Amino acid sequence: MADHLFEEPKLAELYDLFSPSAARDDFGFYLPLLMSASSVLDVGCGTGALLELARSAGHTGQLVGIDPARGMIDQARKRPDIEWIHGELDSSTFSQEFELAVMTGHAFQVLIEDEEIVNALTGIKSLLNENGRFAFETRNPLARAWEHWSSEYSGHVIDGSGSRIDVVCSVNEIEPGETVRFSHTFSCSDWSRDEVSHSRLRFLGIDSLNSFLHEAGFEIEHQYGDWARSPVTADSPEIITVARRVER
Repeated sequence: MADHLFEEPKLAELYDLFSPSAARDDFGFYLPLLMSASSVLDVGCGTGALLELARSAGHTGQLVGIDPARGMIDQARKRPDIEWIHGELDSSTFSQEFELAVMTGHAFQVLIEDEEIVNALTGIKSLLNENGRFAFETRNPLARAWEHWSSEYSGHVIDGSGSRIDVVCSVNEIEPGETVRFSHTFSCSDWSRDEVSHSRLRFLGIDSLNSFLHEAGFEIEHQYGDWARSPVTADSPEIITVARRVER
């Protein structure tokens, strides 16, 4: 699930337990893109696991991660050989351009309003160098992934102290159009109270998504329906996009 579910410091410490790098198929897709780019910006970087993986794999260029959640950035900053920025995407934050920008963990879906999508794409484009690329994914709405979340994203982990942390995922509302409201309830016998995260995601269809990209000045290089790079079909779980900045 998207990193924004773990914004609170207590939950940010647990993110990599619930979403370990070794179990993430998306990292196998994104890592070669990062390794072939001399400068990379990870938008919504979370705890920074993807950039850390790239550095550990031998990336010697510029790696920058930005995230609005303080708890997540505090976790990321445990790795000092990468630049970490706490804040919103804003071109004034950066003095350089990037060869590649990525947005993983379905973070693109937290952009709900049209204006938010336009501003994000415009901002990302402004931070890319000539012919720079933007790679990201969003769930295919036709696959109706939310119907399986209550079982797929409920479970438990054991934290570093040996305590069991349980999480229950509940889909609260399917809104007209393209958005889903849901919540995660985290509990532990050692805590004084449960922690509840309320979230809302937008499910853009491929036509709408591509229209936003085109209007923002991106040309689609590749789109895939899964992490094995299969074509996008009606029942594909993902819409994985690699788009290139163009001038029109």
